[in-house]
Amino acid sequence: MSHSPQERPGRWLLPLIVLLYLVWGSLYAVYTPAWQAPDEPAHYNYVRYVAEQHRFPLLKPGDYPATYLEEIKAARFPPEMSIAPIRYEFHQPPLYYVLAVPVYALFGGALLPLRFLSVALGALLLLVIDWAVEAAIPQRPYLALAATAFVAFLPMHLAMTAAANNDTLAELLLATILLLAIRYLRQTALPRAERLDNRLLILLGITTGLGFVTKSTVYVALPLVLLAIAARHLWLDRRVPPATATIRDAALYLLPAFGLGLPWWLRNVALYGDGDFWGLGRHAQVVAGQLRTAEFVAQHGAGQLLRDFLLTSFRSFWGQFGWMGVLLDQRLYQALAILSALALIGFLLWAVRTGRRRGAYPRWQRAVGGLLLVSGLFTLASYGWYNTQFVQHQGRYLFPALVPLSLAVALGWREVLRRERAWLMAGLLLVGAVLLKLTGLLPNWPLLMLVAVAVAFALRRFVPSRWTPWVQATPYLLLVLAGVASLFLFVVPQLTLP
Repeated sequence: MSHSPQERPGRWLLPLIVLLYLVWGSLYAVYTPAWQAPDEPAHYNYVRYVAEQHRFPLLKPGDYPATYLEEIKAARFPPEMSIAPIRYEFHQPPLYYVLAVPVYALFGGALLPLRFLSVALGALLLLVIDWAVEAAIPQRPYLALAATAFVAFLPMHLAMTAAANNDTLAELLLATILLLAIRYLRQTALPRAERLDNRLLILLGITTGLGFVTKSTVYVALPLVLLAIAARHLWLDRRVPPATATIRDAALYLLPAFGLGLPWWLRNVALYGDGDFWGLGRHAQVVAGQLRTAEFVAQHGAGQLLRDFLLTSFRSFWGQFGWMGVLLDQRLYQALAILSALALIGFLLWAVRTGRRRGAYPRWQRAVGGLLLVSGLFTLASYGWYNTQFVQHQGRYLFPALVPLSLAVALGWREVLRRERAWLMAGLLLVGAVLLKLTGLLPNWPLLMLVAVAVAFALRRFVPSRWTPWVQATPYLLLVLAGVASLFLFVVPQLTLP
């Protein structure tokens, strides 16, 4: 299949993106002060326990010392204050910590090598995201690179993949599951002799099982894969009796998945009781010091909760560092809000344009699109549900949905930056700026930004076609700069001990 010049990416772009990510991630790992990443001391203590005790820990009352935790955070984790009492991640499944033990042992328990392990896992995640998006939309290989670049240079994600935690491994496994599920659905476009259904289902089961013993956020994979199996046999390929084929494929998937997860679940039930398969019940008991949503609503009202939820979720998705204490300059958040609005407008324009062209994508791709949409909605629903229990407005909890999110952003930015959209976007931005200013909702700085962006869109109409790749790359180049600025202008100055 041929591609237009602006959509035929050079083979060097993916290695360049990964290389730049490794450099940026390493800078975060080196320059972010020790323990100044969410939950990092608790994850480190889990690794240390397994390395020194040669067994898995048990979460007990007292492992979440709420008062001491606030004191040590306020003091910026000085050397004289031990992190040893911070153990509230001891309920986590063990896979990441088992992988981290050799690194811990080899380097004498140093934190930095453990951070580099996370950076390496983040590089693998970028490769899998590129492969997944390209498998989903092979007609547009540029989109795979764009989605990968978005994940690579998202400032908050850079910070989290440069910390010692199990998040990046969980995201890697979930992205791999989506990649395999996409390829499983895509098998219907291949001749029967070339299909690899059984192999893909077994790999899906193994990867899901590994996710079960990594982090609870990966559990969303179970309904997603079962949905893919149902879509495959009930909608895409009905040559085999649908019920029989669905049950067969589901069994082939579930056996290795549950085979890997069951020992850990039985261990948790034996230790924590009350059918607490995942240890989450014990965790809820132990973290009694965390602010609960019902308490916040009783004190401040539901309206304040909603405002805080939306504002803090937005900020902490893009960049709110340390233990949620390091904010960017307000003008940076305003610029990121404009980029987010452009992505949303562009995605809606793409959806409308695609919806009018019936048959633009084959059925297997429509099934893949539905699967990615459900994946994003599941993660969003999980985030919302968690915040009905605890006040945890942390946008990083949306990172398990980075595959659908990054694809949606790539589609949105691509759509609004099309040359034929220039006048439309300039007009929308100017009208929006005037209306928001008249209603008193728009301060002067974002007003100037919107006007400047509108002018840039108007000028876009006159940019020669040969410059289109650079125009399309503009948001990602801005993210590259934002990643460096976030670290050296905000994280290091605000978190370094005096």
